[in-house]
Amino acid sequence: MAKARNYKKEYENYQGSEEQKKNRAKRNAARRKMEKEGKVHKGDGKDVDHKNGNPNNNGSSNLRVTSKRANRSFPRKGRTSSQQH
Repeated sequence: MAKARNYKKEYENYQGSEEQKKNRAKRNAARRKMEKEGKVHKGDGKDVDHKNGNPNNNGSSNLRVTSKRANRSFPRKGRTSSQQH
């Protein structure tokens, strides 16, 4: 059985860091940019993907609309098989 996630600890150790807050803000800005262009809509089940994986690059040539499933399914760098489950 999978161990329950400790979301508070995750936030304190990773998601709450200044660098990650800035990355999240850039990803949110990319989503707003695509909404303004009419390419995505609130609740449409789509993600805005950064082609090069860099959330700081919000150039139009680096952004594309993908399904949530496709955008969240590729393996991340530095993860072992035991961390993926």
